[in-house]
Amino acid sequence: MSSDEITPMERVLTALSHKEPDRVPFFLLLTTQGSKEFNISIEEYFSNPEMVAKAQIRMQQRYGHDCYYPFYYASLELEAWGGNSVFYPDAAPNSGRPIIRDPGDITSLESPDVFGSPQLQKLLKTTSLIKEYTGEDIPIIGVVMSPFALPTMQMGFDHYFDLIYEEPDKFEELMRVNEKFCVQWANAQLESGATAICYFDPVSSSTIIPPELYRKTGFKVAKRTISKIKGPTATHMASGRCLPIIEDIAETGTSIICTSVLEDLAEVKDACKGKLSVMGNLNGIEMRHWSPQETGDKVKEAIQKAASGGGYILSDNHGEIPYTVPSDVLLNISESLRKWGQYPG
Repeated sequence: MSSDEITPMERVLTALSHKEPDRVPFFLLLTTQGSKEFNISIEEYFSNPEMVAKAQIRMQQRYGHDCYYPFYYASLELEAWGGNSVFYPDAAPNSGRPIIRDPGDITSLESPDVFGSPQLQKLLKTTSLIKEYTGEDIPIIGVVMSPFALPTMQMGFDHYFDLIYEEPDKFEELMRVNEKFCVQWANAQLESGATAICYFDPVSSSTIIPPELYRKTGFKVAKRTISKIKGPTATHMASGRCLPIIEDIAETGTSIICTSVLEDLAEVKDACKGKLSVMGNLNGIEMRHWSPQETGDKVKEAIQKAASGGGYILSDNHGEIPYTVPSDVLLNISESLRKWGQYPG
């Protein structure tokens, strides 16, 4: 890097202060893709924190994106609670059997100690290795499942929604224990070197629950939880809609909203003006089949809609680029960003 070139950290911070740096920053949120770096299975890859760190460094060097993403997979958190993950050869792991099989189980549920969990310690090790390598030059993005979203893995969607509507006292009890875990997990990642925390909150999305129910539940949970996280946060709806609740999300204390391809990027950027920065919203599913021309068109369109004035980071819309997206497409995104990433005049 030449002496007059700014670092990814400087670029991102400038954009998040609603100013225009040298070019639009972009995040490639790569997780399972790292296993391809070593030609091994996804399960074996995530068993080795050193390997995950090396893959993150290699991929950032190849594609030139503006962050590291040491996130493993969502159900890693469930493993810390005594659950398990199901691994696939070409996709992110999923959660296994729920750990809460009856609402009565919530009464005896205790938050696991982050520092006593071998599963979570692997990710913290990866984060600290990346931090040791990069220092302050490139942002490291940690991830937590929101206390409001975690129960979809702890007990399953159907039973969780029954709990929300039919047993509000038990719901609040579950939120208290989940909030304790989420705060400890987020702050442990920050202490290990993460720059910011991505707060995954898809159940709060207007795609999943009505805005009025969000304001009574997920909003209050987020406000309590984010206030205790000792670093900046970005709220991610993981492909879900956020426009109807932008004002509420801004009140939770988060800094960024990660938006869905289901919503118009220009509308989201306009709604966030003066309140939030925006990240998104390339379609990770369609990305698997993009031609170089399509890639360039999508990148150019997103930049034209949201980049002006800063406050925008180009990224995918889900918070995780699928394993089956070819490396050529990722290279094309990077090349297109450099071609079209100058701020509109």
